[in-house]
Amino acid sequence: MEKKLSSVAKAFTPSPIQELSHLAQRCNAINLAEGFPDFPAPPHIKNAAVSAINSDFNQYRHVQGICDHLAIMAKKMHGLDVDPLTDIAICCGQTEAFAAAVFAIIDQGDEVILFDPSYETYEGCITMARGIPVFVALDPPHWTLDPNKLMQSITGRTKAIVLNSPQNPTGKVFTKDALETIAEVCCRRDCLAITDEVYEHITFDNEKHISLASFTGMQERTIITSSLSKTFCVTGWRVGWAIAPAVIASAIKNIHVKITDSAPAPFQEAALTALRSPPEYFESLRRDYELKRDYIVKFLAGVGFKIQFKPQGSFFLFAEIPESCPLSDVEYVTELIKQAGVVAVPGRGFFHKKNFSQEDCSYQNRYIRFAFCKSDATLAAAAQKLGELSEASGCLKFHSFD
Repeated sequence: MEKKLSSVAKAFTPSPIQELSHLAQRCNAINLAEGFPDFPAPPHIKNAAVSAINSDFNQYRHVQGICDHLAIMAKKMHGLDVDPLTDIAICCGQTEAFAAAVFAIIDQGDEVILFDPSYETYEGCITMARGIPVFVALDPPHWTLDPNKLMQSITGRTKAIVLNSPQNPTGKVFTKDALETIAEVCCRRDCLAITDEVYEHITFDNEKHISLASFTGMQERTIITSSLSKTFCVTGWRVGWAIAPAVIASAIKNIHVKITDSAPAPFQEAALTALRSPPEYFESLRRDYELKRDYIVKFLAGVGFKIQFKPQGSFFLFAEIPESCPLSDVEYVTELIKQAGVVAVPGRGFFHKKNFSQEDCSYQNRYIRFAFCKSDATLAAAAQKLGELSEASGCLKFHSFD
């Protein structure tokens, strides 16, 4: 029956990361791989969802109040004038909002710029839309954007640029200068932009998230996507949105209706409570994650990981394998699972070697992504297990490589 599959379906095959996930489950490994919290969501938000279910908000539903409040937040945070009636589409999480945005603007053969390393979902959506992903490598170890690389990647077929800031997997917050460069390219070459801003409230060391849409000439050419998931610890609720010019927002709504019809009704109702959380909630969120970041940076550096870039936002750390270690990222994670009982994500899944020379991509199998959106107990347990496996010199020592 395989010959009956579409070319797109054939292109999506299980990755080595999925095999590692199965290994981690068999070994009951501590999960520092997946980007979801293992601690409870805020009680006032959960109570709102329970109340909505008990009030029978359980059928197809569009909650306009979410749009109204998002428009207020966009004005307050970024100075954007958003019409809540025409410029916002509520979707099933940021993932669907991003996919619908791609399907709304990309035709076969259109090129879309992605910054590498990048979250793998972006490439998949572009491929399904028959677009062509074009990767612009960010320069390690600080993941800086070289304006010349960006300009050299733009062609007459470039339709859009995708920006994720704060970024998964590196934790980078793009600087104002870098954002100005991207905005200038979009305006000069008449490109659209799709942004993933799900970590907008999770920034550290006084870094501030700036939306690309806030730059001159960019609101009319930017599709902002985001969701409740990361800010409110409810990754399973699947309530997200796209904010875009009215024509594009309308197209995204139409595509959303054809695919899923409605985001979960009771969770839309609870979203109103979440979005109305006081400023103290967002400050507490940022402060708590900054403490977790500092903790994981310290204990991973203490067992030999090379950390030249501390995350400026999100809840991921992209750590480099010690130079003295001969293992690749996949091999290293395999040993972490087997011998330390800790699982993380090999970095290669976020890179795209086919776009660079072998010399340029030599670092692409040397990074591992750790998620620190975990309870203090989970992080402490992981630190203990890694500590038990480390030598007196402070580096991990795997038994099979004695």
